[in-house]
Amino acid sequence: MPVLKVENVFKSYTDTNKRLDVLKGIDLSIEPGEVLAISGPSGAGKSTLLHILGGLDAPDRGRVIMEGKDLYSLNDAGRAGIRNHDIGFVFQFYHLLPELNALDNVLLPVFIRKGFRRASPELIEAGVAALREVGLVSRIDHKPNQLSGGEQQRVAIARALINRPKVMLCDEPTGNLDSVTGEAVIDLLMALNERAGQAFVIVTHDERVAVRCGRVVRMKDGQIL
Repeated sequence: MPVLKVENVFKSYTDTNKRLDVLKGIDLSIEPGEVLAISGPSGAGKSTLLHILGGLDAPDRGRVIMEGKDLYSLNDAGRAGIRNHDIGFVFQFYHLLPELNALDNVLLPVFIRKGFRRASPELIEAGVAALREVGLVSRIDHKPNQLSGGEQQRVAIARALINRPKVMLCDEPTGNLDSVTGEAVIDLLMALNERAGQAFVIVTHDERVAVRCGRVVRMKDGQIL
């Protein structure tokens, strides 16, 4: 069974009375453990598709199925629970809270899921382990403004991993990094996939990133080519 799939998905937006058709009948399956790139030019609909896959933006038509469950037939709380526990998100801009150190940023999804106000020793150990996985155990107490761009992205990846999701959705994860740092981040994602076996969906316009993935889906004008 695919870990995640979309069936005949359409999405449009209306701006100043003009309708913009962003997705036009998308069908796509993501298999457990695979690394899939969604590639294409700006405006192709890649990020919109990723947001719909992650339960962030409802399609106008079609279904999004995660392990047999239709995400958009669930209520907001049910969909939020799946986002928090089963899906990890990595964005181009890291979205770290500036007042929190690396460890607390990593632990945020667990606090949200379980309603903790204070980290237990077991939870701290899990956060440290996630930072160790991404090579940042020495930066536990550093706040985002004390970290490089590549280090901030590694914290964001550790945060996405903390709940051990079934699928990781990455939206231009190297888009805000120089080429050397970006290559190191892709190396890390590939290594994590090999170790933990989560499926990865990586939206990118960078062909150097796409060719590293096991499968590439190319989009143009809201359709899969």
